[in-house]
Amino acid sequence: MAKELNEDTGFNVSIKTLIGIGFAMATLIGMWFTLQADIEEAKQLPEPPAPVITRMEFDMKDQLVRQTIMTTQEDVKEIKAQLEKLNDKIDAMR
Repeated sequence: MAKELNEDTGFNVSIKTLIGIGFAMATLIGMWFTLQADIEEAKQLPEPPAPVITRMEFDMKDQLVRQTIMTTQEDVKEIKAQLEKLNDKIDAMR
């Protein structure tokens, strides 16, 4: 059976538990103020400069994209050839 709670109900808390709760609260409060200070500091810092993309970097990325497309195109051609062979084998079995 559950005990009923009323005005006369009491509970025991040890000193060790109270110290633990106090330490946990102090830790959380300290973390909160540290976080707030870090946020304020970050607001004061200058914004990082915009990234500068050089022509060489652009050309290299463009070349990489084009090469990837060509490789994919070759893979598709190989898959189509294999599919045609499989279709021929299926037709031969019928």
